[in-house]
Amino acid sequence: MEYVGHILFVFIGFTLGLIGGGGSILGVPVLVYILQYNAEVATGYSLFIVGLSALIGSFAFLRRGDISFEAILQFALPAMVTVFCVRKFLIPRLPDVFFSVLSFEVSKQLVIMIVFSILMLFSSWTMIRKGRNRNLKELMWDEFYRMPFRIPVLMLLGVAVGFLSGFVGAGGGFMIIPVLVVFARVPIKKAIGTSLCIIAINSLIGFTGNIGSIPIDWRFLLIVSGLSVFGIILGSYAGSFISGKRLKPAFGYFTLCVGTFIIVKELFFK
Repeated sequence: MEYVGHILFVFIGFTLGLIGGGGSILGVPVLVYILQYNAEVATGYSLFIVGLSALIGSFAFLRRGDISFEAILQFALPAMVTVFCVRKFLIPRLPDVFFSVLSFEVSKQLVIMIVFSILMLFSSWTMIRKGRNRNLKELMWDEFYRMPFRIPVLMLLGVAVGFLSGFVGAGGGFMIIPVLVVFARVPIKKAIGTSLCIIAINSLIGFTGNIGSIPIDWRFLLIVSGLSVFGIILGSYAGSFISGKRLKPAFGYFTLCVGTFIIVKELFFK
């Protein structure tokens, strides 16, 4: 099963490089169900693997100038502070068992995985759905972009993304890219590169909050991160030949299936 996990992390990196987000959300299920780590350790490891992969993958976008540093300052800083606080102070203080009803326990593992699965379902919806009334929406968000309260709203969204990323150990690219495109008016190609930078910052800073609270197998992390980096380089290269937009709905349906599997397994087959 270890080799299956390794192959899946190449796939995760590939999707991250190709569509700029979404792939990282598969990291935790692979760590929990394939490689048999508990949820707290898996979410911490996922942050390191995804963060390092996204950091290296962002270099190609940096060379092409497809990164918005203004958006990084406005969005990534509040997200970075939030994700660190969640990993350092919130997660370690959650009780192992919240409460039990008859023979059913509501444990830390269950809460993390159910929140994670709900996030996966939302992620799949964002990848599957098709936009409607695009011209009307473009005009509406152009008006919003000129409003003086745009930056505080963007910062508040950064806090929300940071909290969710820290809690479930995912990079949050499927949330970050729509925020950058809609609220910050960043063109889609720049949004993908900027998303990778923000994922790298959030994830690696968030992982430092785990140091001292979970056991860290550095050898395993470096091997799996290397495989994910290999995948993200392949994905970035494949982006020149393959349309990420066409693959997104198919990947969305796959994510939908994985999210549904987690809910069923955690609630009924523990």
